[in-house]
Amino acid sequence: MLYSKIEGSGKPLLILHGFLGMSDNWKTLGVQFASEGYEVHLLDLRNHGRSFHSDDFSYELMVQDVYDYCKANNLTKIDIIGHSMGGKVAMLLATTYPDLIRKLIVADIGPKYYAPHHQDILAGLNAVDFAQKPSRNEVDALLTTYIPDFGTRQFLLKSLYWQEPGQLAFRFNLTVFNQKVTEIGKALPENAVALMPTLFIRGGNSNYILEEDLIQIKVHFTLVSLTTIPNAGHWLHAENPALFYQYCIEFLQND
Repeated sequence: MLYSKIEGSGKPLLILHGFLGMSDNWKTLGVQFASEGYEVHLLDLRNHGRSFHSDDFSYELMVQDVYDYCKANNLTKIDIIGHSMGGKVAMLLATTYPDLIRKLIVADIGPKYYAPHHQDILAGLNAVDFAQKPSRNEVDALLTTYIPDFGTRQFLLKSLYWQEPGQLAFRFNLTVFNQKVTEIGKALPENAVALMPTLFIRGGNSNYILEEDLIQIKVHFTLVSLTTIPNAGHWLHAENPALFYQYCIEFLQND
């Protein structure tokens, strides 16, 4: 079963993190949604955070994990927010089990195929030799040579934890990601269609959702709208959480 952190009570809202992320990335926003009468389930997807590690890794399996989680927790007519990889999981869940979902929010990812583009990040992560028992600062210094962007490094370092005294490790399953990174970019199946109200939110400085992508998005999601957070990149929910929350809560509460 997937690990989750649950905030509040009321209407069920699931939040799915992106590649190399974890539920903790969404804790502040989760508390905000909970204050509006939602039971917020912040999930760690397989091979991420505190959830189980598996040699098997695909969108179909992640969708089944989330579906099984909902069944085990008696969740129906859920609202769901997914960012990046989590957005792809949410899209496939919505088109596979449409009766499960009331409203869908997808953050800065489209249904199209994305070529592998995490090479520098994976190279940096693979360069860390935990056998040398590096400190947190030493891990950060090593990652800097591969990943100059401070925000990206801080995001990755959130998955660093003390496996035992004096021994750090990453919570995510780097070995499997090295083998199956191409899974992350896979497109939504061509025949996948969902009819529930759907909101796509993109970062104004991000190139993940282009104007021409709207045509394909509308093929898959008929009741769809698209909004943009200006001066924000791919981590739009972290760069402008206030506006991201505003767009989400207005969409969710607009019946």
